[in-house]
Amino acid sequence: MSDVPEILLTDPDVLRDPFTAYSPVRERSPIAKLSAPGFSMWAVLRHEEARKMLSDPRFALSPASYQRMEIPEHCRPYMRSMQEIEGPEHVRLRRLVSPAFTPRKAAALRPGIERLVDDLLDDLAGQDRIDLVTAFARPLPVDVICALVGIPETHRPRWREYGTMVAAGDGPGLAKAVPGIVEDSLAAIANRKLEPAEDVVSQLLQIQAEDGDRLSETELVALVWQLVLGGQVPGNLIANAVEVLLAHPAQLAALREDPDLMPGAVEELMRWCSPQLLTVPRITTTDVRIGDVLIPEGEPVTVAIAAANRDPRAFHDPDVFDIRRAAGPAWHLAFAHGPHFCLGASLARVQTEVALTALLRRFPDLALADGLLRIPDPGTWRLNALPVTLRAAVAN
Repeated sequence: MSDVPEILLTDPDVLRDPFTAYSPVRERSPIAKLSAPGFSMWAVLRHEEARKMLSDPRFALSPASYQRMEIPEHCRPYMRSMQEIEGPEHVRLRRLVSPAFTPRKAAALRPGIERLVDDLLDDLAGQDRIDLVTAFARPLPVDVICALVGIPETHRPRWREYGTMVAAGDGPGLAKAVPGIVEDSLAAIANRKLEPAEDVVSQLLQIQAEDGDRLSETELVALVWQLVLGGQVPGNLIANAVEVLLAHPAQLAALREDPDLMPGAVEELMRWCSPQLLTVPRITTTDVRIGDVLIPEGEPVTVAIAAANRDPRAFHDPDVFDIRRAAGPAWHLAFAHGPHFCLGASLARVQTEVALTALLRRFPDLALADGLLRIPDPGTWRLNALPVTLRAAVAN
């Protein structure tokens, strides 16, 4: 154990550029110890070992994988989502809800997402300079979630506040918001029971009614809660993506010239600047060996996505950003892997494709301005401010 490299999560180099900081450690060892004051956990750094770990039942998600919020007792049952359930119960829930999150279902939602994107961009037309985070990237995912869940227009300002707290990592604020999220989720479910529509809650209620292995109302609210949390990924990715594309003008020009490159570009952006730097830690259910390192039972183990997605064993020229990168036998781990592969991955892809396509089309003179602000967070790669100049806008 003394030979295992250690990475200090509060190291300024790790906070400033984790993708570069992890690289030399990954080349020394497939696993490292991540440390912070009063806390440590194991991290898998290499792509192949990471995929195996994320598929290995000896590494299990559980309530111990999460920091518990101080919330009212009546809200706690609704916080138990699929992300902390394993075994037959997880298989049951995943089987029930997966039909609502297929690539085909996500594609069917594209026209609605396009309308939401256009509405937000309409509000920006005529402005010379904006903060892309607060004006576009952050509100868009919440608007999409509201459409998916069937939140009435009058309630959507509250949900934007919820999304802002999640995206900004405001733990205390989010804890205070939990009762409201639960109440609004229950109201949305009750409304869709009376007035079904073309949204995810209506689909889940139909699944609940048709399948003998029914979803409980508590499980439905927990799923909405999971959508609120996980639904912020596209917002952080859109902001990261715009920063990266503007820093790589040749790649940006190629994408503008051929919008059909967008799906592959989004995959490369997920590899290159994934908002999630570390997976939720799994807990070892027995002693497990990774490489030459024996990890004892009961230890937290994460995947350093930032390291695995730049592993030269898995990707050719991994430190080159290339929107034409060909899909190979290895692919990025931005949505994790295995039984807990991100349920909303297809939706996140469509949302990001639509947002970037419309933004680049409508604002051909988009450029970075002074004042970029990145939040120092070892777990999430996200911007708190991305000032840009829009200059001349074109008609939709």
